[in-house]
Amino acid sequence: MMVASTPLSKPPLAQTIARLAREASIEVHVQDAVHLQAGQSLLAPGKKLYVSYLPKQTWQDSAAMCRAVTLAGFEPVPHVPVRLIADAEALDRILDNFVRNARVQEILLIAGDYATPLGRYSSVAEVLNSGALAKHGLTRVSIGGHPEGHPVVALDEIRRAEREKVRLATAAHLEVTFVTQFFFESAPFLEWVRELTAQRVRARIVAGLAGPASLATLFRFAKRCGVGPSVRALGARPASLLQLVGDHGPDRVVSELAQSLCDGEADFSGIHLFSFGGFLRTCEWLKSTARQAA
Repeated sequence: MMVASTPLSKPPLAQTIARLAREASIEVHVQDAVHLQAGQSLLAPGKKLYVSYLPKQTWQDSAAMCRAVTLAGFEPVPHVPVRLIADAEALDRILDNFVRNARVQEILLIAGDYATPLGRYSSVAEVLNSGALAKHGLTRVSIGGHPEGHPVVALDEIRRAEREKVRLATAAHLEVTFVTQFFFESAPFLEWVRELTAQRVRARIVAGLAGPASLATLFRFAKRCGVGPSVRALGARPASLLQLVGDHGPDRVVSELAQSLCDGEADFSGIHLFSFGGFLRTCEWLKSTARQAA
């Protein structure tokens, strides 16, 4: 008598890749509002969408986009560049609008690439220390992480600021998530994660990756954001560089990160994809990756 064979489950690596894709967050721009309905067929309800703050954008634009994200069934997390906030009253108005009108539950605090602050805030630490987030009922905050450093700020200062922000957020009873600048090579990120773990820095850590985009787009954003080591590594390895041609997604880096989780080499919480204006392309890549690896 023949006995039916039991289907083999996917190996741990494939399962981990599928989980990372399934749980990933995505960055969106205000121009992506027209694509949110189409995104409903590609993303699970409640998916976290980080709403970027672009030049010439207003706080009203951000709040309107956050409301659209909420109405589409996703969770908005607006970027808040603190150097564009005039004073404490303005900060109150911004947070109140986000929370009351768009049901925002978490924000991403960044300094912003502005040499001169518009008002009283020059650093994320100053906003965290103000108590404004708790005042408006926020219990979660995301902050930027820079595994490969910053183009204009010394590495020692970046590392000190990262730890100070976690300390201040924790003291304010906020759940903290590091969302990193995007990178193309996993080694610097994994080393940074191990360093944070060794120093007992308690925060969720999310790896920022470039979603499907043209080679020219990737390099333009990488140069602007100071992703130096990754760009140099790609330039030194033509085979890796060619993998990025033709709107290719971050398959190789995701596989490396997933393998590090399987091996217990580093412990981080997930991935975040920068869409560079290609929101639906990024959604499709995530859905396809989760389905193929599951």
